[in-house]
Amino acid sequence: MKTFRPRTKSLRKTAIVTYRGVLSTNKPKKSLTTGFSRGSGRNSFGRITSSHRGGGHKRAFREIDFSMQKFNIPAKVETVEYDPNRSGFIALICYKDGDRRYTLLPKGLKVGDEIIVSEDASLKIGNRLPLRKTPVGTFVFNIEVEPHGGARIARSAGIYAEVVANNDGQTHLKMPSGEIRKVSENAWASIGAVSNEEYKHRNLGKAGRSRWLGIRPKVRGTAMNPVDHPYGGGEGRQGRGTKRPKTRSGKITGGRKTRTPKKYSNNLIVERRKHKETK
Repeated sequence: MKTFRPRTKSLRKTAIVTYRGVLSTNKPKKSLTTGFSRGSGRNSFGRITSSHRGGGHKRAFREIDFSMQKFNIPAKVETVEYDPNRSGFIALICYKDGDRRYTLLPKGLKVGDEIIVSEDASLKIGNRLPLRKTPVGTFVFNIEVEPHGGARIARSAGIYAEVVANNDGQTHLKMPSGEIRKVSENAWASIGAVSNEEYKHRNLGKAGRSRWLGIRPKVRGTAMNPVDHPYGGGEGRQGRGTKRPKTRSGKITGGRKTRTPKKYSNNLIVERRKHKETK
C-alpha cells in the first residue's frame, strides 16, 4: 500500500494500492477495448434504482475472456494491466497460435509466465482445469457454475474458493463468505487467487477520489423531505417515526430475510454463510 505524508487533512489517512513494480504498461490493447455508456444507477425507464451513482472518469471497457475455451494451447503472459472496471488486475495473454485475449491475473503470476487450459494441466498458478481434477484443499478462482458457461464465482481482488470435497458428480466449494455450496464437477476453474489482494485495505482519503470513481454523496434519510424518504420531514432532529427500518423505496430492512424461499440454488447450498450475532 502507498501512504502519504500528512501535508493536507485528506492525505493523513489516504492509502491506495501501489501500481509501480506491478503493472507493465499503462495502455490497453485497442482491439480488445470498446466504449460503453454507464447507466449511473438507472433502469431502462431512466429511474434511479441504485442511489448515489453517477459521474466519474471516462472508461474504456476491456473485453475479458471468462470462458477460456482454447484448450491444450499454451499461453504466455505479455502484460499486466490495470482495469478501471474491476478490482483485480488483468493480464494480456498470447496463445501459441497468435491469438491474444485478456484474462484475470492470479496472485503470483508475472510477465513471461506460461499458463494452459487443459484437463491434464498441472496444479500450477494460473492453469485452468475441471474441478473433478482438482484435489481437496486447492484454492481456485474464476469458477464456472455450469460447464462451459463462463466464470461466475470468485472474480474480485484477492478472492478465492477452496475445494473441500468431490463426490456424486458434485464439487463442494467453500466460498469467501464461509458458505459451502455444490458445483458441477465438470465446471472449470483456475488455480490460485485473484491478484491485488491489498485492494480491501485502501482508504480513498477524500471525497474527490470517490467522485472520480463514479460514487456520488450519500444523503441521510432524516435530512430529506417526507416525499423523498420515509424518515424525512420534521423540525430539527427527529426519530425515524416508523416501527421498522425502511429503505428509500419503503422496503423493510434490518434483519429481514431477502433470499427467495424457493430459489433454484437452495439445494446446492450445503452450509449457509456465517452471520454476525446481534445483541
